[in-house]
Amino acid sequence: MGDIVQTLAYGSWPSPIDASLAAAHDGHPEYVGFVGDEAWWTEPRPNEAGRRTLVRRRADGSEESVLPAPWNVRSRVIEYGGQPWTGTMLDTGPLVVFVNFADQRLYAYEPAAPDSEPRPLTPLSLVGGGLRWVDPQLHLERGEVWCVLEEFTGDGPTDVRRVVAAVPLDGSAEQDRDAVRELTDDRHQFVTGPRVSPDGQRAAWLAWDHPRMPWDGTELMLAEVAGDGTLQGARRAAGGPDESIAQVDWAADGSLLYSSDRTGWWNLYRDGEPLCPREEEFGGPLWKIGRSWFAPLADGLIAVVHGRGATALGILDPETGEVVDTAGPWTEFASNLAANGSRVLGIAASPRSAYEVVELDAGTRRARVIGDAHDDPVDPAYYPEPQIRTFSGPAGREIHAHVYPPHHPACIAPGDELPPYVVWAHGGPTDRAPLVLDLQIAYFTSRGIGVAEVNYGGSTGHGRAYRNRLREQWGVVDVEDCAAVALALADEGTADRDRLAIRGGSAGGWTAAASLTSTDVYACGTVLYPILDLAGWSADETHDFESQYLETLVGPYADVPGRYAERSPTEHADRITAPFLLLQGLDDVVCPPAQCERFLARMEGRNVPHAYIAFEGEGHGFRRADTTVRVLESELSLYAQVFGLNPPGIPTLELTK
Repeated sequence: MGDIVQTLAYGSWPSPIDASLAAAHDGHPEYVGFVGDEAWWTEPRPNEAGRRTLVRRRADGSEESVLPAPWNVRSRVIEYGGQPWTGTMLDTGPLVVFVNFADQRLYAYEPAAPDSEPRPLTPLSLVGGGLRWVDPQLHLERGEVWCVLEEFTGDGPTDVRRVVAAVPLDGSAEQDRDAVRELTDDRHQFVTGPRVSPDGQRAAWLAWDHPRMPWDGTELMLAEVAGDGTLQGARRAAGGPDESIAQVDWAADGSLLYSSDRTGWWNLYRDGEPLCPREEEFGGPLWKIGRSWFAPLADGLIAVVHGRGATALGILDPETGEVVDTAGPWTEFASNLAANGSRVLGIAASPRSAYEVVELDAGTRRARVIGDAHDDPVDPAYYPEPQIRTFSGPAGREIHAHVYPPHHPACIAPGDELPPYVVWAHGGPTDRAPLVLDLQIAYFTSRGIGVAEVNYGGSTGHGRAYRNRLREQWGVVDVEDCAAVALALADEGTADRDRLAIRGGSAGGWTAAASLTSTDVYACGTVLYPILDLAGWSADETHDFESQYLETLVGPYADVPGRYAERSPTEHADRITAPFLLLQGLDDVVCPPAQCERFLARMEGRNVPHAYIAFEGEGHGFRRADTTVRVLESELSLYAQVFGLNPPGIPTLELTK
């Protein structure tokens, strides 16, 4: 690299972070757990059609992928899935039970057995989307695995029921659906997997119903476990329509632990009493079944992921309410913890390192990386250096954001030039942008294009009041907050006012498209697998989990149908004058291609430069390496054409009118 610094226009800086490199590092480990004393987790394989494999860390520190291609350890329950595996160590070696993505069946696998192959435990379904399973827990004394069963009863997206069920480990349910024991009735539309008390006498789980989403209100259900393994006397122990309980588990002494936002912040409770009241989050949005923000330890202490904005891993003493955080370089811990004795597994990242598997010794408070260790694929001098910013929005409201200025170790721009910036709107919208190394962001910043990730009103990590800003205001508050950040960057001389873009996927795709139809802030936009037509989406075009999400985000359709039309980009395609790139997976059942097709039909003949790329084999959120490569290169080409940039070696995206 040397000491020579070149002066080159923004957007033309040569970068070693190409699209193939960013694609190869897309995704991160998930779903850590212990099998005996061994740490296991799932890992993405972008170059293997985006599948997820199960990884085992042996006692000698070596790692191996337990399942070869095409096995794909991933559940589709509520479409976003959740905890897809569980395991234990037998005298003969490990036994794992997992969900295979292709057929959504539960499989049992003993990798140490001679000529062992995964064997199905559940049948295929001939109805609708089939039988699906998530959040399994082994009960060897009963010869069963307890989990959530999602069963389609018809071909419609909402023809579905969910119950807690017990699946025999002997394989007797492989052909016979009736061999599955249903442990609960379907009085609730959504449930999580049950957690059984240490004495085996009680079970606890979460439940909720439309139109609420789990971050709006959930119920903590308790039942007695009878001698025959049935759950009896199920009753609500906590929660309700306006209280979100994100997780429940049992302490070693049999007390009931849960994370509730009854004070406006997800805090931890033991038998109903607060353990550490703070204006911080000890929980989060339950987008995936089985997420965990705390893990009880054998000695009564509790491992917790907590924070405000960013997150940390700490050890909570429930007797004193004191939390001691783990030392280390990490600024983000995923909502996935597992404990075994005094050992805690988590998944952590920082602005200088991607997510990796971390083990904490709760006794010594020392943490170390044990899996999927970050290995710099390029000189880290090319990584962006984020700024944690708070901006002022309409009516003086706070807007939280991460700003990633253009950054290159050997390039600067001419002194009279301001950089282009792309505002990234995260999905959800009830979610947040974490402060972590993302090579897709680095792909742009290392070429001289800034990125601003906006945690707009409605995002998590800042309490319930901040989340509730988006109630009936989707398409307004999110659009206003993103625009406020973009314009503030321009006003302070950080960004070029004439070279601002917006980009987002899923709910972020909605925000991007709505921004193009309702503001003149952006010169172009990139819209990935979006919602574009509210009325069509809520009627019958999405899956059951989010089918009534708009009742709170926009308002009850029966009461405010005009609002659905007023805010939908499809209804106002005539307002779009800025070039855009539209990207869609053809297998997407959350935001289906029909949304894009109707929007494009409205754009026909309007002479607005745009491109539409649809990807075979991709669903909601892209997972294949070749898809990611094309997305990044197409997006960069859009900005190059609109902003007058000259990035070297990038294929030209053909824009049509």
